[in-house]
Amino acid sequence: MDTRTTSAPSARGVRSERLHALDAVRAGALLLGVIFHATMSFLPGQQVWMVRDEQSTTLGLLFFVPHIFRMSLFFLIAGFFARMSLHRRGFGSFVRDRLKRIAVPLVAFWPILFGAIAVVFVWGVTRQWGPEAAGAIPQPEGSILETFPLTHLWFLYVLLLFYAAALAARGLVTAIDRDSRLRGAIDKVVKALVRSGLAPFVLAAPTAAALYLRKDWLMWLGVPSPDHGFIPNAPALAAFGAAFGFGWLLQRQMQELRVLERRWLPHLAAAFGLSALCAWIAGVTVTLDPSTQLAAQDPTLRLILAACYPLATWAWTFGLIGLAMRFLSGPNPAVRYVADSSYWIYLIHLPIVMVAQVLLFPLPLPAPAKFALVLATTLPIMLLSYHLMVRHSFLGVLLNGHRRERRGRTREGEQTLATVPR
Repeated sequence: MDTRTTSAPSARGVRSERLHALDAVRAGALLLGVIFHATMSFLPGQQVWMVRDEQSTTLGLLFFVPHIFRMSLFFLIAGFFARMSLHRRGFGSFVRDRLKRIAVPLVAFWPILFGAIAVVFVWGVTRQWGPEAAGAIPQPEGSILETFPLTHLWFLYVLLLFYAAALAARGLVTAIDRDSRLRGAIDKVVKALVRSGLAPFVLAAPTAAALYLRKDWLMWLGVPSPDHGFIPNAPALAAFGAAFGFGWLLQRQMQELRVLERRWLPHLAAAFGLSALCAWIAGVTVTLDPSTQLAAQDPTLRLILAACYPLATWAWTFGLIGLAMRFLSGPNPAVRYVADSSYWIYLIHLPIVMVAQVLLFPLPLPAPAKFALVLATTLPIMLLSYHLMVRHSFLGVLLNGHRRERRGRTREGEQTLATVPR
């Protein structure tokens, strides 16, 4: 890695190939989104999806647990690579690159995907419940500012907000911190938090407060996704903003990744324990009435859940990054291929998964078998579409910033991992 992408002290001690680990983590976070949505027709409790299939508590847990950490993990990696890209490219090139690879896909793909999702949703409701049910689908109330359906592409919109906020904050700090004392002090705080083990507690605090104070908190859903409206909800801003900001600051001191690598096992052990506690308190049964939740009837349990949920988020985040650093640091063609394809797969997956759920729900099979069939039928289609339509085309340049040659090499001048949109 060109050390010009970061300050020399920050880059020491971490070999460039270790970035393969973070690329794998980012891809894993995106692909967990496919699994997350594939569980939604099998969730126990009230119906929230277009079809209601066999209910499964196991799949309810598979919905609940990855949702604790997958998007915070993604946004931490996004912040990390954003700062690296900024220092490699410079301000103007960075802005143009983010607009091309984040804003353009959001604007270009949203109409197509929203239309496909709406059609499949109505089809699914009609197929299971009849035309009358399709006509009774509730419509959102409020202004377009509050209800605009960003769908699963909300992460692109929020990324743009975070990029803008980070650039503004960086400009302000640069203007007032001429001698770099403030930045040096922030680096020392980040280093102390990581090495002392206090980072998860400090980073979890804003999200804990936002969750506890949210009156309509659906606890089984954890941090509510900001998938509608242009003003993200407070828990999402706290959770994902803290992750993006910490990733940005962590890139200034890449040697601290070694600390996470050494502690991957205790972090994951804590993550499992905290997740089990959260699942017990919140439950994995879908309810749209917050007053019926166990913790809603006990203020102490509500406080415990609000504190433990973001702690579990950071335990998973640090544990999975450390695990990847330990075992996925070297280049691996298969992992890199999946990483390259993950952005495209996540963009297009939702209507494809929904079609499979609608087609499979009448079959007399147990929920885990149907769930496995959903993934087994959709993932190959999405991977094939990536290979045939994206990898060697202008779409590959748009999404991943480089064109892959069919003989397996990238063209001369391919951008490094640091500049892939994260």
